[in-house]
Amino acid sequence: ATQALPQIIQSRAASRRLRVWSAGCSTGEEPYSLAMVMRETLERHSNWDVRVLATDIDSKVLEAAAAGLYTADRFTGMDPARTARWFKGSGATGGQLAASEDLKSLITFRQLNLLDAWPMKGPFDVVFCRNVVIYFDKETQRRLFDRLADIQEPGGWLFIGHSENLFNVTHRYKLVGRTVYRRVA
Repeated sequence: ATQALPQIIQSRAASRRLRVWSAGCSTGEEPYSLAMVMRETLERHSNWDVRVLATDIDSKVLEAAAAGLYTADRFTGMDPARTARWFKGSGATGGQLAASEDLKSLITFRQLNLLDAWPMKGPFDVVFCRNVVIYFDKETQRRLFDRLADIQEPGGWLFIGHSENLFNVTHRYKLVGRTVYRRVA
């Protein structure tokens, strides 16, 4: 919200297009969080075409993610006003909070094995691939990060998990924060 999005807004001002991929999205907390941040950040920038692709290999977690229903304990530490803005609770949700249709409209959930062919071509402005590559050997990580770089333009943002790094894996990204990278030319 404070670094990546302002830079993307400036560089994409002509097209007003923003694409984000949450690879390995699990039960959806990450893509819903991304959608909230994008909606809040872009409130004063109208007519932007904003989309979040959320993928995972597990169809069961994707089903839960698409439903967008979460127990109240999942919102611990989140500002109650923010929670109330983006999530609603009722008897119909069985005591859970349901993601707003506004958030849901930004996100497309799809099953995808990162090691298989990808149907999307990009470019993605931001890719979140957090806590996924720890399960892959170095050669598989190299191939994956090369493929990610191929669907991003120079300057594209990559966020990985705290237990992951790109050291000796790829030179196509430059470290700009602890787990934040930018694609280089």
